[in-house]
Amino acid sequence: MSVRPASEASPKRIVDIVVVGAGAAGLCAALAARDAGATVVVLERDAEPAGNTALTLGMLPGAGTRFQREKGIEDTPELFLTDIMAKAKGKTDPVLAKTVAEASGPAVEWLVDRHGVHFELLDDILYPGHSRLRYHVPKGRTGVEMEQGLLRAARAAGVEVVTSALVETLFAEAGGRVAALGYRDGNRAERQIGCRALVLATGGYGADPAAVARHIPDMAEAVYCGHDGSRGEALAWGAALGAASADLGGYQGHCVAAGPNLPLTWALVIRGGFQVNREGRRFSNEMSGYSEQASAVLAQPGGTAWTIYDRRCEEPALTFQDYHRVLEAGAIVSADSVEGLAEVTGLPAEALKASFAEVESYASGEAADPFGRDLTGNPRLRPPYLAAEVRGALFHTQGGLSVDVDARVLRADGSALPNLFAAGGAARGLSGPSSWGYLGGNGLLTAVVLGRFAGAGAARLAS
Repeated sequence: MSVRPASEASPKRIVDIVVVGAGAAGLCAALAARDAGATVVVLERDAEPAGNTALTLGMLPGAGTRFQREKGIEDTPELFLTDIMAKAKGKTDPVLAKTVAEASGPAVEWLVDRHGVHFELLDDILYPGHSRLRYHVPKGRTGVEMEQGLLRAARAAGVEVVTSALVETLFAEAGGRVAALGYRDGNRAERQIGCRALVLATGGYGADPAAVARHIPDMAEAVYCGHDGSRGEALAWGAALGAASADLGGYQGHCVAAGPNLPLTWALVIRGGFQVNREGRRFSNEMSGYSEQASAVLAQPGGTAWTIYDRRCEEPALTFQDYHRVLEAGAIVSADSVEGLAEVTGLPAEALKASFAEVESYASGEAADPFGRDLTGNPRLRPPYLAAEVRGALFHTQGGLSVDVDARVLRADGSALPNLFAAGGAARGLSGPSSWGYLGGNGLLTAVVLGRFAGAGAARLAS
């Protein structure tokens, strides 16, 4: 990863826009640029584009969409902005957050109506921090399906996607204008391509253990479940060009089933499930958010916990293909009694029985949860009881290059670099400085919306 003088470049081809990375951010940037008539080449390091997008559940939040209205759900960008700012405790850029919230609904409808990418409203469960049902998901509720839909749309729109293309060098003028890129193709041959504007959609830095230890030391021992290509290239190139960065301590954590290291959907907890540590005791408010729960689990004895639930809690989980992968991996145990559950999990029976009794008292309203969770409205768990051992995991980082509302990369003084844009994990997100600011869907939200902004802005500049 280097930046060299533009005078050293000799590209045989120049296009309007080069996008580095073919996840949701890069492909949405490419689609928006093609909508504006620009020529676009996407350089993707993998032979089969996937990125962090394919590792998600494809849950894209959007406020005020027709899909919500069809279900009788009243939502507005203002309500969404309130949720974003509340989750981030006000410690994110309010102007960027407002702009993204306002563009979220139109972005969903743009992908569906103009580019034929299928989404439907997820209307059976409300995730922590969201005041309205606003997740839009592919039919199979997988990020793989979303990624494939975006790829089909990009190719149909005339986007040239070059795979097995590892970008190593940017060639830039003294003022920071990027003139060309150097990359190695699938045969390891060196190639160059010139551009009038560049969009970085390379992901964050989660696959770089040294960067994780430096910026988010609490997650240094976490399982990494993000894409291996998220190695911080955008941060390195941006710094060399004089760009600023922000919120590098922000990230999305999650709990994964120990063994297969597959995400265990939070729908199980939302319906009334709870977590205990190896001592059989609860240790936090599980509904604060699944992102911050990752570090809470890591802080427990052995760095693991058990998620406990029942068949009623499992009902919405069964609509997710990822949950079936967890089942197929044999990561779920069950028992017809609390004592039996203690036996199959290895948890202390008396402590586990006490935790069940406490949760039931909170659900009935007889007592208040000392961790602050409101369990009222959830019926007590009934046998057979189900449980999965989980570990804290890092999915993706949320800090990145500073960008404005057009996704232009900014210097420390607030001025924009001449022709550089960033989106997705390469850019600053909306989660603020830590995991507690992550509102479910923030990753795909900024990938899609800022990607669209970046492509449109790059096309304007190139023209």
